Amino acid sequence: MNEDRTDRKIALVTGANKGIGRATAEQFAALGMTVLIGARDPRRGEEAATAVRAAGGDAHPVTLDVTDAGTARAAARWIEGRFGRLDVLVNNAGITGSGQVSPADAHDQVPSSVDLDMVRSVFETNVFGVIAVTNALLPLLRRSPAPRIVNVSSHAASLTLSSDPDGPLAGLLPSAAYSPAKTALSALTVQYANELRKDGILVNAVAPGFCATDSNNHTGFLTPAQGAAVVVRLATLGADGPTAGFFGADGPLPW
Repeated sequence: MNEDRTDRKIALVTGANKGIGRATAEQFAALGMTVLIGARDPRRGEEAATAVRAAGGDAHPVTLDVTDAGTARAAARWIEGRFGRLDVLVNNAGITGSGQVSPADAHDQVPSSVDLDMVRSVFETNVFGVIAVTNALLPLLRRSPAPRIVNVSSHAASLTLSSDPDGPLAGLLPSAAYSPAKTALSALTVQYANELRKDGILVNAVAPGFCATDSNNHTGFLTPAQGAAVVVRLATLGADGPTAGFFGADGPLPW
């Protein structure tokens, strides 16, 4: 039996206990959504949800490790029992593989010397984890009148930008893990969008920009709240909104 039938939109954000995910959850709550704080660590998830509630929002922690499909299925069962549907899924959880360092210092990503185990771990979280979570929650998204999926990517996913020797990413070290995983996420976004278009489920990827978070040792020049704005915009698209797209703060980005 559903305990909490509501007219509020129900939004799940993975990796929402900190950084861009936390900021996205806060902005969803400010819009009146019920926010589900996906986090691997139950304590950190509860702390984030408590903070959102203290600010006047409606938030609930959901234990979710995207590399463990069992936790995704368990989360889906809990959401179904509590709310009966899901309106928004933000696949935000991700890792760089290099720990908390600036991209300029991520020398372990260089293709000719990269550790394959690191590449596998990045793909496990940033690509396979998205598939596991999305597939577990699709039945609940199909019950929504206006379902939206947003995959949080990076400008580094763009082959157009990455291959331009004079472009904005020219100063980055070559990457065999993080950047290719985000490029794979772009391809995955398009394929999900193509499959789900007929069902009215809009699926897009976003690049929040270089935000100051743990993953880059807080070297980014944008705040998580600034980065979250484009996520929220794509998650709240109208029925005539785009699907199978890649967007930054200023609009569409090249694949």
